[in-house]
Amino acid sequence: MKIRKQILTKLNSALQPELLEIEDQSDNHKGHSGWRETGETHFHIKIISHKFINKSRIQRHQMVYKALSPEPMNSIHALSMDLSHGESK
Repeated sequence: MKIRKQILTKLNSALQPELLEIEDQSDNHKGHSGWRETGETHFHIKIISHKFINKSRIQRHQMVYKALSPEPMNSIHALSMDLSHGESK
């Protein structure tokens, strides 16, 4: 299964997001450490989920890492995240 599909499936299941965007940014890192010609090494995800309410930024990141471990995290070189609960502060 492709890494993007694994990310999509696992995050939908664990976080039940209102919004989930997954961008493969591997081409932007061509020739850099961790880059593979097959791609799917560098991702940016944007998630809005009610499960993030009352969670710190660190706790939100931990929730994502837990959902993606051990696979596909073992195959990803870099993961950047924009995580929100969607409510006004």
